[in-house]
Amino acid sequence: VQLVESGGGAAQAGGSLRLSCAASGRTFGAFAMGWFRQAPGKEREFVAGITWAGYRSETSDSVKGRFTISRGDATNTVFLQMNNLKLEDTAVYYCAARSGYFSRDVPDYEWWGQGTQVTVSS
Repeated sequence: VQLVESGGGAAQAGGSLRLSCAASGRTFGAFAMGWFRQAPGKEREFVAGITWAGYRSETSDSVKGRFTISRGDATNTVFLQMNNLKLEDTAVYYCAARSGYFSRDVPDYEWWGQGTQVTVSS
């Protein structure tokens, strides 16, 4: 499975960005997907995850109510809509995939994208 993120960039606090992750290489629908982020000097952390069929999703407490994960199987893509961005959302965002149910743990994911930078300024 190959994962390619896009949509990162710069935004002002309170603004919005939408990240996309395009998957290729295997049957996309069989994989749970997750978004993680890593800020400088910090560990990579879970942001959001969604099941292969899209019937269940979760977000971390730090982004709950502001970020939404969704997927479009017809286009082999998963999205992360980020609203009301805060300075602390600045990080490199990674898309990840794993077979089976989604997980909040980094080691559980088998495939990773290269990451896309999100920078929020005041």
